[in-house]
This record gives sequence, structure tokens and C-alpha cells, in this order.
Amino acid sequence: MADGSKAVIQFLRGVDEPVVPDIRVTRSRDGRTGQAIFVFEQPEALAPEVMEAITGVFMLDEEGTLVTREVNGKFVNGKPSALEATYTWKSEQDFERFMRFAQRYADSSGLGYSQDSGEAAQD
Repeated sequence: MADGSKAVIQFLRGVDEPVVPDIRVTRSRDGRTGQAIFVFEQPEALAPEVMEAITGVFMLDEEGTLVTREVNGKFVNGKPSALEATYTWKSEQDFERFMRFAQRYADSSGLGYSQDSGEAAQD
């Protein structure tokens, strides 16, 4: 990652994925555990010219790297069409760290952020 203030997602170390995923976040009732499910439609990591194996999702920002190895491919008519990754946390601190990454990623990608309450991030 060249810019220390930028947040990026990589499937291949050193190669930023330009496709912005749909991200769904779920938490347990007590808020301690949960998951973020990322769906990347037609990511560049699945391009035919990319010959490297995808071994995980690397979420990089100024605090470091979050990693998940839970990555599954979606295929349509035998051709790769999407990647789905699941990041799981098991503590409130892990959740807060993920949310800091998510906010930086949204800011870096020009996205808004909304919660169930209907609040939306303002640009």
C-alpha cells in the first residue's frame, strides 16, 4: 500500500483490488462476536490473465492488516463471476478495529456508510 492513510483490500499481496464489494455486517445480540461478508462482483483478481492463487483477503490501512482465509468463488456457466469473503471477529476490540478499517475503506473508496438506524455518512 503506497499511501499510509489509504485503506485497501487485496486478494494478492501487493495488488489492490479496484472492485468495491458489497459488505454486510452482522453481530451477536451481546455485540461481542460477528461477521462481515464481502461480495466482490467480477473482481480483477478473477481476470483470466491473473494466474496466482487467491489465499485470502487482506484489508490494509494505517493500523496494519486484517486477514481472512474464508474466501469462496461463485461461478456462472462454469466461469468465475464473484468472490465472497467472510471476516469473523470474537471480541468488541476486534469489532471496533474492523469498523475503523471499514470507515477508512469507505472514505478511500468514496463510499457512504449507513447503519440500521438509517444514519448515513455525509461527504
